[in-house]
Amino acid sequence: ARPSGAGVGAVAAEGHNRLQATGAKMVNIPKVKKAYCKDPKCRKHTPHKVTQYKTGKASLYAQGKRRYDSKQSGYGGQTKPVFHKKAKTTKKIVLRLACQKCKTVSMQPIKRCKHFEIGGDKKKKGGLFQ
Repeated sequence: ARPSGAGVGAVAAEGHNRLQATGAKMVNIPKVKKAYCKDPKCRKHTPHKVTQYKTGKASLYAQGKRRYDSKQSGYGGQTKPVFHKKAKTTKKIVLRLACQKCKTVSMQPIKRCKHFEIGGDKKKKGGLFQ
């Protein structure tokens, strides 16, 4: 038997708050990171240049965009649903790792965070920046 007030929802809410608390930290990643390169030329750990992945410009000629524009044309207003119920406050960060030996690019997703930095100041043990 469960104690009163500690239902399944209470446990889920507690876990949700814990996730929010851990996601509030500042994430700092070095500009060059040693990582495994899958390319047949390397196949070992090599230094990789780190950048943040950004989505490219959407093409006007993609099938979905052409279909959407065709459906929207003429009278009849908005034809497809427009999403309004945005719940997330952060996005998952994706690192773009470029091998410095063979120039092969790979993606590495990391956790959600509000503040993200590449090559920022390193923290010292005393909590002060070096």
